[in-house]
Amino acid sequence: MEDNGQQQRKKKSHVPFRLNLLFFIVFALFSAVIFRLGFLQIIRGDEFEAIVKRTETTLVTESVPRGLIYDSDGTVLVGNEPQHAITYTRGANTTAADMAAVASVLGGLIKVDSESLTERDLKDYWIAVHNEELLARLTDAEKLLPGSELYDLELGKITPEEINFSEEERQVAAIFKSMNSAYALSTTNIKNKEVTDEELARVSENLTKLSGVDVATDWVRVYPEGDLLSSVLGSVTNEKTGLPSDQAAAYLAKGYARNDRVGNSYLEQQYEPVLSGTKSQWETVTDQSGEVLTRAETYDGKKGDNLVLTIDIDFQKKIEQIATDFLKSNVDPYNDRVYIVASDPNTGEILGMTGKQRTTSNEITDDALGVINSSYGMGSVVKGATVLSGYMSGVISLNNNVLVDEPLQFQGSQLKKSVFNPTIGNQVAISDIEALTRSSNIYMIKLAMLMGGQSTYEAGGTLNISPDLIDELRSYFSQFGLGVKTGIDLPNEASGLKGFSEGAANVVDESFGQYDLYTTLQLSQYVNTIANGGTRYAPKLVSEIRGTDKTGGLGPIETTMDTKVMNQVNVDPAALKRVQQGFYQVTHSTNGTAYSTFGKDTNNVAGKTGTAEAFYDGNNKNLKNTSVFNSTFVGYAPFDNPKIAVTVVVPYLSTDVGRATPISKKVFDAYFNTGEYAVKK
Repeated sequence: MEDNGQQQRKKKSHVPFRLNLLFFIVFALFSAVIFRLGFLQIIRGDEFEAIVKRTETTLVTESVPRGLIYDSDGTVLVGNEPQHAITYTRGANTTAADMAAVASVLGGLIKVDSESLTERDLKDYWIAVHNEELLARLTDAEKLLPGSELYDLELGKITPEEINFSEEERQVAAIFKSMNSAYALSTTNIKNKEVTDEELARVSENLTKLSGVDVATDWVRVYPEGDLLSSVLGSVTNEKTGLPSDQAAAYLAKGYARNDRVGNSYLEQQYEPVLSGTKSQWETVTDQSGEVLTRAETYDGKKGDNLVLTIDIDFQKKIEQIATDFLKSNVDPYNDRVYIVASDPNTGEILGMTGKQRTTSNEITDDALGVINSSYGMGSVVKGATVLSGYMSGVISLNNNVLVDEPLQFQGSQLKKSVFNPTIGNQVAISDIEALTRSSNIYMIKLAMLMGGQSTYEAGGTLNISPDLIDELRSYFSQFGLGVKTGIDLPNEASGLKGFSEGAANVVDESFGQYDLYTTLQLSQYVNTIANGGTRYAPKLVSEIRGTDKTGGLGPIETTMDTKVMNQVNVDPAALKRVQQGFYQVTHSTNGTAYSTFGKDTNNVAGKTGTAEAFYDGNNKNLKNTSVFNSTFVGYAPFDNPKIAVTVVVPYLSTDVGRATPISKKVFDAYFNTGEYAVKK
């Protein structure tokens, strides 16, 4: 056995070895660390320094002022009013807490509207400021909920007392709401109305403390002529509304931002690509955290181009007043609306257009859109199309166009008669021209019968024509614009309403305007087509697209809007001239239905009157479905060289008195400066 001394020597001999091994390992590790640090600092130091300092440049676009809308003489109908704005550009990685901090500073510099804040808005702001505190209120299981469920749960954890903010805090919350509505690297207005010079100065002085905040110039739509044509001119969305949800994808594909203001109705919508202009471009530099470092404009954009309308504002004001005065006169207790269209029959240009309604509280309101999308039974004004249908179908000709007007009583139907010849058994042979002059219902019915193959009539007998004949009649009518869209340069145009019941009696009712319903604009296109010799032009409201000159006024013409031909009526020009002559006799023959109004007129008007039986569907609920009459008139002047066509529709009258005809005379006088509009010397 080894003694104790030997054992101790063996133990001592192992200790230095273990210490040396440990020292060696430590030395090796330190060497590796030093080598690695040296490699990072010396070999790759510049690379990592660049990474730390690296920024990213992003191209951001901003909207420019929209183009203006002018009348035909260069009077501004829709303009822009510049105004100071305080804006915010959101960084790529900006958090809610970051925005809340900026909002807190900005809240001490400007005043904003806080009245519209909702409970949700207040809670959103509270969460941004107290996020850590809110997380402490959640259990581990609650923290694992999906995003929307978690946020709803978080909202429920906030007490009413915690969002009982002072007015100063509400101001900050309102600013935060505006900031939070912006998308990454998009710019939104914090305040763009009534920004004072003092607010502008305070914000400008503190921009270094306000990351993403800037001062700019914004614009707002203004209407120098008030509500005149407001519904037709259309409207523009605001930043809060942004892109219409049903069109957002299409707009985004064209480079729009979600909060861009766009036209959302009628002319503003129809000509959005023209009015919107070309956006300005900004280079936005952000650091690695997504904070905006600098913003610099690289392209100042191009203001939207301007629309020049076909409408003369002075003439428009006159017809608006004519419509308003008529409703104020309250000549009929049932009537609560009137529609007027004046157009150039040679081009389809709208010279003036209005619709007015009287509310149950006797307020007169604008309803110009009713010209385009409200349909009514129009009565005998359509008889020109019926006569020409007879020519086109071959049932009458230039040498064979005389039919007998007599009251007709078919089996199972009401008595059909003309106003000028109501006595049963009385027969009057009339030509197509006289049928229009005296407004013969029977002539039109017999044309429909001939088209259906029935050339004889027996009192109490059967109306032996096919109900399908109505489709043929509608086909002829559509060549004049009746029952089809006119092609006007506005969205959402109605195409009228077709009757839906079946029967041969509907065919004869259609022949004299007592079945299908049409819009006032369709009636206008119909009379234009007759006046100009058979060309159906699309109505148009915009004549030119023009740029902007250096002074901000109308610049050079960029586009002249072409006259659009929808179709040429397939009828013998000689037949059409007979219808024109019939319209002339309506106003110039002592037998004419409008002779009492136009017989001594100096404007040489040709036209056609109409009265349709209808049912009340106006603003007075107590009168719903009451039997009423619609009064209509279409005409043009001068007869031998038409410069204007006028269409007037007066729905819902308690009697069959022709109210539309005297209104139309006023419109002609207003255009030609005759009658009560004559220029006094």
